[in-house]
Amino acid sequence: MMSSSLAILPIVIPLTAAAVALLLRRNFRLQAAWAFGAMLTAFGSSAYLLWTVWSTGRPVVYQMGHWPAPFGITIVADLLSATMAVMVQLVFVFGFIYALGAKDRAVHHSTFYPLFLCLVTGLTGGMLTGDIFNLFVMVELIVISGTVLTAMSDDRYGPEAAYKYFLISTVASFCLLFGVGCLYISYGTLNMADLAARIATDQTPALLPAAIVFLAVTFMIKSAVVPFHFWQPDFHTASPTPVSAMLSSVVVKIGVYGFLRLTTLLMPHADWPRTLLIALGIVGIVFGGLGAAGTHNAKRMFAYSTLAQIGFIHVGVGWATPLSLAAAVLFTFNHALVKSTMLMLSGYLASRAPVKTASFGVLRGTGKYAPLAGVLFFIGGMALAGVPPTNGFISKLTLFQSGVQAAQSGDVNETLTYWVPLLLLGVSSIITLVYVFRALMKIWWEPFKPDSSDAKVKPSGDSLLAPGLMITTCLLLGIWAQPLLQLSQDTSAWIRQPQAYVQAVLGERTGRAP
Repeated sequence: MMSSSLAILPIVIPLTAAAVALLLRRNFRLQAAWAFGAMLTAFGSSAYLLWTVWSTGRPVVYQMGHWPAPFGITIVADLLSATMAVMVQLVFVFGFIYALGAKDRAVHHSTFYPLFLCLVTGLTGGMLTGDIFNLFVMVELIVISGTVLTAMSDDRYGPEAAYKYFLISTVASFCLLFGVGCLYISYGTLNMADLAARIATDQTPALLPAAIVFLAVTFMIKSAVVPFHFWQPDFHTASPTPVSAMLSSVVVKIGVYGFLRLTTLLMPHADWPRTLLIALGIVGIVFGGLGAAGTHNAKRMFAYSTLAQIGFIHVGVGWATPLSLAAAVLFTFNHALVKSTMLMLSGYLASRAPVKTASFGVLRGTGKYAPLAGVLFFIGGMALAGVPPTNGFISKLTLFQSGVQAAQSGDVNETLTYWVPLLLLGVSSIITLVYVFRALMKIWWEPFKPDSSDAKVKPSGDSLLAPGLMITTCLLLGIWAQPLLQLSQDTSAWIRQPQAYVQAVLGERTGRAP
C-alpha cells in the first residue's frame, strides 16, 4: 500500500538534519558525517518516491495536517516534481562529496552544512509543493541559504556577489508575491490544482494577466534568462565551489520548473508564454555562448554557458510538443550533472593555483600538474557541447529531433520558429567546443609562467572524487540512455494531461476539469 507520507520525506529529512547539524556545530567531523548521511537518506527517499510514482502511474499526494485540498498545504509528487527532486538531490549528493574534500575555509565553517541542507530543502520543497504560496516560502529559503553561503566565501568579492544576488532575488520575491496576490484575489485559492481548474473555466478576472506576467518575470529571474541574468556570473564566480556547482546547475532549474508548470498546468491553452520562451531562449543561446567565449575566468565562463543551455531548455518548453517537452526534461536533468561537474573541476584547479582563483591568467600552464583533471575536463566539455557518447549528446539529439519533427509538420511561420533555434543548436555546440578547447589549451597546453619566482602550484587541492564520479555518471547516462529517456517521455505525457493532476489532488468532489 502506498503511503502519502512518502511525498514529504525528501523535504523533511534535510530540514530536520539541518537543525540537528546546527546543534553539532562544536564537532565539525560529526556534523559533516551527519549531514552527508542525511543527504544520502534524503536522496534514497526521493529515488524511492520517483520509482513509486513511475511504477504505479499515480502521483503521491500528501495533505499537511489532514486538511483536504484546496484548504491546506498540499505536497504533490507527480512524475515531473519527483524527477526534479531526484535531479536536485543526486547533484547535491555529489556536492556534499566535493565539500567533504574541499579546502575552502567557508566549507569548514560551523554553519556551512546546516545552510547547505537548507538549500536542498528549499529546492526540493519548491519542486514538490502543490501550493503556490508554499512555493514562495521555499524560494525564500533558497535565497537566504544561497546568499549566506556566498557571503561566507573565501573570495573577497563574495559579500558583493551575495548582496547583488539578494537584491535581485528580492525583486523576484516581490514579483512572485504580487503574482500570488493577484491569483488569490481573482480565484480565492492558492492550490495549484484548484487554480488550474478555475483558470480553465474562467479567464475573465482582470488581474489574471498581471498575475501571469509577475510569475513569468519571477521564473525568468530565477532561471537567469537574458536580460535578467546579470546577477549570475558574479554570484557563481565568487561562491565557494560546492555552492557555485549547485547554483549554476540546479538552483536555476527552479525557474525552468516554474515555466513547465505555468505552460502545462496553469495556462496550457495560452500561446504567448510559449512564444515568449522561444524568443528568450534564442536570445539566451546567442548571448550565453558569446559571453562564455569572451570571458577570462573558468567559473565565469561556465556561468555564461548556463545562459545558453537554459535557452535550449526554454525553447523545448516553448515548442510544447510531446517530444520537445521530453527533451526539455531530459536536457534539464543532464545539464545539472554536466554543469556542476565543470564547476567542480574549475574549483579544483583554483585550489591548486598559486593564488586561489579560476582566472585563466593564473591557471595558465597549471594543468600539467593535474593530468587526471584534464581528462575529466575534456570529457565534461564534450558532454557540454553534445558530443557522443555523453549524456549531453542524448539531450541535444532529442531536442534536435523534436524540432525537426515539429518543423516538418508546420507552415512557413512555424517552420521559421523551429529552424532558427535548430540552426543555433548547431552553432552553439561549435562555440561550446571553441571555449572548452580554449580553456584546455590555456590550462594544459601553455607553459606555466607565474608572476613571481616563488609562486608555485600547490601539491594538493580539493578532492577529484566528486567530479570523477559525476563524469562516470554522465558517460553511463550517455551509453545507457534509454531509462532516463523513457522517464522523460513518460513525464512529458503526464504533464500534457493537466486534468489528471487536478483529479489526483482534488479528487472527484470538485467536478471541475481544465
